[in-house]
Amino acid sequence: MKNVLITGITGQDGAYLAKFLLDKGYKVFGTYRRLSTPNFWRLQYLGIFENIELLPVDLLDSFSIIEAIKIARPVEIYNLAAQSFVGASFEQPLASCEITGLGVVKILEAIRNIAPEVKFYQASTSEMYGDNLYSEQSEDTIFDPSSPYAAAKLYAHNMVKIYRKGYGLFTCTGILFNHESPIRGLEFVTRKITNAVAKISLGLEDYIELGNIEAKRDWGFAPEYIEAMWLMLQQEEPDDYVIATNETHTIKEFLEAAFSRVGLDWGKHVKIDKRFMRPLDVRYLKGNYHKSEIKLGWKPKTSFNQLVNIMLESDLERWSRWKKGEHFAWDAWNYPNEKKILSRKLNLDS
Repeated sequence: MKNVLITGITGQDGAYLAKFLLDKGYKVFGTYRRLSTPNFWRLQYLGIFENIELLPVDLLDSFSIIEAIKIARPVEIYNLAAQSFVGASFEQPLASCEITGLGVVKILEAIRNIAPEVKFYQASTSEMYGDNLYSEQSEDTIFDPSSPYAAAKLYAHNMVKIYRKGYGLFTCTGILFNHESPIRGLEFVTRKITNAVAKISLGLEDYIELGNIEAKRDWGFAPEYIEAMWLMLQQEEPDDYVIATNETHTIKEFLEAAFSRVGLDWGKHVKIDKRFMRPLDVRYLKGNYHKSEIKLGWKPKTSFNQLVNIMLESDLERWSRWKKGEHFAWDAWNYPNEKKILSRKLNLDS
């Protein structure tokens, strides 16, 4: 049995990857941050919590990273841990850069010193391209980050390449475009929309507040992107790959698809609020996954409309169960209303 170590195992990608690898016969070790209220609902929701070996790790603490590698003795490490919400990185730029950027170097140093035979995957992001003018983005497109999160990810992306070339480590990066699912965090606009549409259709809310609904994104289905991560580490040579759908859709299109699914006019239930406008925004992203299709044999299978329906049906089902008094592993019922969350972005225009 092969051992694998996943950082950020409590997130969307970490949970799906853990399930994928368990199904392939791996023994899965996962790192998590110690919090006063543990956040294991995704692992519980997927029914795999009891099958994971959990290790408390702080990515700013090299010793805890080294100890995790010594305990897990992995053949593969997938680094999915990050401060992954772009909006929050403007409010907490130092934390975002330290965790998302420097934390990766601490892992790479640990691998170089105690486990140089380990294969390493780094989760890069399409946000590194920034507000670019290219019709589509590939592995060769110039990066121009537009947020502290994207800048930190680009630093980590470049360090992974340096450790690959300089020390001969097997290090790969997946430049993943937006990928969504029913267990996406509520701070992300897709899940924010499907969760709100479900509540509105069931009479639990009246409207949703959003920022720039004209932004265009390349949205795929997260469980399919997990397979691409694994495929990268099964190749003979390490490399970097774009994982995307080669389609782009506006947030407005996502709204239209979700509201029409429940027979409602989105225009009557959406309010635009400057709180949700970023200081710098990325207006357009569309990934070219040609290299991944040729070298990995990977391509997306789920269409945009199918993705919206999958997410919406899940939120509808969960809120319906909640109304009946059921309790189960899930985030939305206990998530704070955004109207209660103060942000310094409120003062951007004053």
